[in-house]
Amino acid sequence: MTASRLYTLNDAPVRSERDYVVYWMTSARRLHFNLALEHAVARAATLARPLVILEALRCAYPYANDRIHAFVLQGMEEHAAALPQGGPAYYPYVEPSRGAGSGLLAALASRACLVVTDWYPAFFLPRMHAAAARRLDVRLEAIDTNGLLPVGEAGRAIPMAHGFRSHLQRTLRPHLAAWPVESPLEALPRALAQRIDVTPAIRHRWPAAVFPIDLSALPIDHGVAPVPIRGGRRAARERLDDFVAGGLAHYADRNQPERDATSRLSPWLHFGHLSAHEVFQAVMSRERWTSRKLGTGARGAREGWWHVSPAAESFLDEFVTWRELAFNTCAFVPAYDSYASLPPWAVRTLDAHGRDRRPHRYSLDQFDAAATHDPLWNAAQRQLKRDGWFHGYMRMLWGKKILEWTARPEDAIPVMAHLMNRYSLDGRDPNSWAGFAWVLGRYDRPWPEREIFGQVRYMSSLNTARKLRVRNYLRAYGEATSGGLFPEAPR
Repeated sequence: MTASRLYTLNDAPVRSERDYVVYWMTSARRLHFNLALEHAVARAATLARPLVILEALRCAYPYANDRIHAFVLQGMEEHAAALPQGGPAYYPYVEPSRGAGSGLLAALASRACLVVTDWYPAFFLPRMHAAAARRLDVRLEAIDTNGLLPVGEAGRAIPMAHGFRSHLQRTLRPHLAAWPVESPLEALPRALAQRIDVTPAIRHRWPAAVFPIDLSALPIDHGVAPVPIRGGRRAARERLDDFVAGGLAHYADRNQPERDATSRLSPWLHFGHLSAHEVFQAVMSRERWTSRKLGTGARGAREGWWHVSPAAESFLDEFVTWRELAFNTCAFVPAYDSYASLPPWAVRTLDAHGRDRRPHRYSLDQFDAAATHDPLWNAAQRQLKRDGWFHGYMRMLWGKKILEWTARPEDAIPVMAHLMNRYSLDGRDPNSWAGFAWVLGRYDRPWPEREIFGQVRYMSSLNTARKLRVRNYLRAYGEATSGGLFPEAPR
C-alpha cells in the first residue's frame, strides 16, 4: 500500500500497551482485496495484538430503509459465517433504535492500541469519521481503498475526464505494483488469530447481531421494499463472473436499455462488497493483459492506452476514469453536492434562463410517483423504484428532464438526490453526485444555447427513442403504447 492512501485523522497516540487493534469497517464492507483490512492486519502483527473487526449498521443514516438495510445485512451475515470461532473477533452490531449505538466505538477503542477504518469522501461518512476522531483517545487511521489510484494523490480537483485520463496515465504504474492481497486475514499470525473477550458490559449494552434480522422491528422506512439483488461478496462475484464471461464483449451496446450490456456492479461497489481491484483483475485476466502493455504517453487519450479489446477499453474508461474522477470531485470540490459548486459557466447560463417558461413542472411527489406526461421518463423512474437500480443511459435522460421540469435549476439536484438516495442501491455514491452535476454541466462544455438549459447539454425522450430501442423497455416498466409516444416537440 502506498503512503498516499493513509490518512491519520487525529493526534492521539498509538497505545501499544492495550489489548487489541480495531478495524472499523464502514465503506469497504468486505474481507477480500481490502487495503484497509490489510493495513489493520499489518498493524496488529507489528503490535503483536489480536484484531477485532467492528461492522455496525445505524438506523438513523439518511434514507435508511428496508431495501438498503437488507442489502447491507446480507453482507454482514456472510461475514459472520466466514469468521467462525477460532478466527479474528467479528463484532456485527445493528442499531435497534436511533442513537442506541452511540458510544460503542469509543467503548471498544478504550482497550484498543489504535483504530483503523475506511477513508471515503462522500455522503455522511467524512462527518462521522471526523466526529469519531475527536472522541477517541487512540490513533484513528483511515485507508483509501476506493480505486486503482489513491484519491489524494491528485492534490486538486480535476474538472474534466480528459485531464483525469492524463493524470491516470502519468501515475498508475507504481500503484499496479502495490496491489491488495486477496485474503488479508491469512497474513494474521496464528497466535493473533483468536477471539477477543469483549467485556460483558459492552456486549450487554450493545449486543452483537444475531442473523437473520427482523427488519420490521427497526425504526427505518418500510415503504421501500428489498429487491432481488442480494448483498454480499458471493452475489457480487457471481455478477462479476457473468459480466466478464458474457457481458463484457457486448459492452459497446450498453446504451441500449433493452440489452443486458452494462456491468450492473455498482450496488456492490458502492457498499464495498466488491473491490475495484478485484473487478479490474477479473477483466484484465479475461483480456490476458499484463502491465507491460500499458501505453507510454500521458495525453489523456480515451482509447489505445490500455491495449485491450475495444469493449474492455470502453469499460475501463467508465469504470476507472469516470468512477475515480467522481471520487476526485467529492474529495476536492467544496460542497460538491451543491448547485453553487458547478462550473461558473454552467451556473451563469442556467441562472440566465432560470425564469424561462417551463411547459411542464412537477412536484417531488409527482416525480416520485412517475406521474409525468412522458412515458419514457416514467418507465425509468419505475425501474428505479421497482428494481433498486436503473439503466445508465436512462439515468442521463432522467436527470435532464428533472432539470427541465423543476421550477428553478437549483431545485434539480435535490430532486435527483432524493429519488436516487431513497430507491437506488447505488445512490449516495460519488458516481451518483457526479451524475447529478453532469446533468447541470459539470465535466462538460458549453453547447448551442436554448431555452431553460441555456448552454448546458440538452436531451429529449423523443431523440432517445429515435436512437435507441425502447419499446420493450416501455412494456417492462411503463405503458404499452404506440404512436404519438412523446408529446414534446423536437428542439
